[in-house]
Amino acid sequence: MLRILDRYLLKELAFGTLGSAALLLVVTIGGTLSDVLSKVAAGRYPASVMFLVLGLRVLDALSALLPVALFLGVLLGLARLYRDSEMHVLGASGMGPSGLLRPALLLALPVTIVVGVISLWLGPWSAAASQAMVDNANRSVIAAGLEAGRFTELPGGNGAIYTQELSPDGQHLTRVFVASERVHPGTAPEVNLVTAARGRMFIDPQSGDRFLALSDGHRYSGVLGQSNWRLLDYRRNDLSLSSINASVDDAGAGAPHEQTTLTLLRSQVPADRAELAWRIAAPLSVLVLALLALPLARQNPREPFYGRLLLAVLAYLVFANVLGIGRAEIMAGRSAGAWLMALIEIAVAAFALLWFRRQNRERHVRGARA
Repeated sequence: MLRILDRYLLKELAFGTLGSAALLLVVTIGGTLSDVLSKVAAGRYPASVMFLVLGLRVLDALSALLPVALFLGVLLGLARLYRDSEMHVLGASGMGPSGLLRPALLLALPVTIVVGVISLWLGPWSAAASQAMVDNANRSVIAAGLEAGRFTELPGGNGAIYTQELSPDGQHLTRVFVASERVHPGTAPEVNLVTAARGRMFIDPQSGDRFLALSDGHRYSGVLGQSNWRLLDYRRNDLSLSSINASVDDAGAGAPHEQTTLTLLRSQVPADRAELAWRIAAPLSVLVLALLALPLARQNPREPFYGRLLLAVLAYLVFANVLGIGRAEIMAGRSAGAWLMALIEIAVAAFALLWFRRQNRERHVRGARA
C-alpha cells in the first residue's frame, strides 16, 4: 500500500508529466504534419495515406518524446513543491531526499516499460508499416492524381490524360487517351495524341519515377495546321507521370530503423548495431532522466525558477548529445561508441545517487547537532 505522502507526490509528478507530454505531443504532431505535407506537395507521399503515415510517425516518435516528458514533468512538479515551500515542510516532518525516490520510480517504471515496448517493437513496426504504405500507394496511378472518367492534367501542365476504366488498386487502366504538347525552341509546338487499349502503372527502381506502360495503341504527332502528321502503331509505349523524388531522409524498406529488434541482434552491420544500441538506450534513459531530475529540481524558494530550468535543459542536451555521439561512433564501426553510451547513462545515474547519499548524510548531521 502506498503511503498518503507517496500518493500525493506521485500525483504531482504524474500531472507534470502528463502536461509536458501533451505539450511535446502537440509540437511533435505539428512538426510531423508539416514534414508530411511538404512531402505530399513534393510528390514523395501520396495524399491518400497522409493521415495514416502521420499517425504511425507520431507513434514512432513516442520513444524519444516520453523520456523528455517524464524528465520535465518530475522537474516541474518538484520545482512547484520547492517554490511553495511544501518540500521544506515535508523535510521538517521527517521526510528526507530519499523519500522522493519511491514516487519518482513508481512513475518512471511504467513509463520505462511503455518506452521499451515502443522502442523495441512498436516503433520499428510503425516505421516499416508507414514505408510499406507509401510504397504501395505510390505504385497506384491514383497516387499520381488520375481518376476514371475525367481528364487529368499531366505533371508540368503540358497535357492531359483520360482513362475510361481504372482497377480498384489503381494500377491498371483500360481505354486510355493522352494529349501532350512538346515545345522546341524556334518552332511551333508539336502535339502528341496517344491512345491505348490498356495501361499499367510501374515505378523505376533506380530513379523512383512513375511510368504508365501503355499497350496496343496508336500515337499521332505533328504541328497543328500542318498535314505532315506521323502515325505510329505500338505494342508498348511508356509515359512518364511524375517523380516520387525520394530524399535521403526517406531511407526506404530495409533501413535499420524499420528492421525488427531480433534482426538487429543477429546483424554485424555497424548501422544495425548502432540502431540496436539506440533502442536499448531509450528505456534506460527514462530511469536515468528521472533520477537526474530530482537533484536538478531542488531549489530555494527565493531562487529564480528559470535558472534551474535552464540548467536542467543544458544537462539534458549534454546527455542526449553524448548518446548521439556514441551512436555515430558505433555507425562508424568503432566499439568505443557503445562504451560511451553506457558510460553517460551510468555517470548520470551515479551522480544522482551520490547526491541522495550526500543529502541524507547532511540531514543526519543536522539531526545529530539538533
